[in-house]
Amino acid sequence: MLSHEFMRNALLAGSFVALACGMCGWFVVLRGQVFAGDALSHVAFPGALAAAAAGVDQRVGLFAATVAVGGGIGLLGRGVLVARGGGGGGSTPADDTAIGIVFTFILGLGLFFLTLFSIGSAGGAGIQAAHTLFGSIFGLGAGEARLAAMIGLAIVLLVLLIGRPLLFATLAPEVAAARGVPTRMLGVGFLALVGMVAAEATQAVGALLLLGLLAAPAAAAHRVTGRPFAGVLLAGAFAVGAMVAGLMLAYAVPWLPPSTAVIAVAMAIYGVSAIRS
Repeated sequence: MLSHEFMRNALLAGSFVALACGMCGWFVVLRGQVFAGDALSHVAFPGALAAAAAGVDQRVGLFAATVAVGGGIGLLGRGVLVARGGGGGGSTPADDTAIGIVFTFILGLGLFFLTLFSIGSAGGAGIQAAHTLFGSIFGLGAGEARLAAMIGLAIVLLVLLIGRPLLFATLAPEVAAARGVPTRMLGVGFLALVGMVAAEATQAVGALLLLGLLAAPAAAAHRVTGRPFAGVLLAGAFAVGAMVAGLMLAYAVPWLPPSTAVIAVAMAIYGVSAIRS
């Protein structure tokens, strides 16, 4: 299996993408912002098509769109959470409204750019759309895989850097604000970071399925342990395990799409955690 370059590239890129998804996803689940992650997964579709229509690398559109919209959702909404009973958190009605409005607008843009790109693409629009929606990790070149791995590592380091104040701002926002923690800035910045994760994961599992890699391993880690930073690391481990096992399964069963295999393993991990908890 490892004698094939496409498999080595997929494992390299996929492992770091999954690690970023799992660790960032732990905070997404804690903050009750899974809906935001779902919205950002759909932002990747028009972002990639807009870049293709403009004749530039689709990754430029992916990252520009998801990061900008992630930050925009944080600015339109409150960007922070209101603590609820038992110390948990959840998205506020203002956040949900902002996300829903942006979600609807983005889907309209996706249709517009697909139509625009189709005019002069001679069939390329359908291929581009399929790669964006369902991923093309087995098609990554060596340079693309290394770049994806470096971006994934950068995301992981950012999560570790903001992890402690973000946890404080999530569980006790009023207390954190009183102690000088920039809770609103953290909220907006975190959603921009989720946008970066969404752009990265789109290359691996596609826009339609990336929410599974973002949420399922993280939710499983929440069920297994209540310790914050152990949970963050466990979520990353679960996501990497799902990615590696999924890619191996897709290699062994050629008719099985790698994105489907990865998400199936991620859901199996969550299922086992739900049964055991």
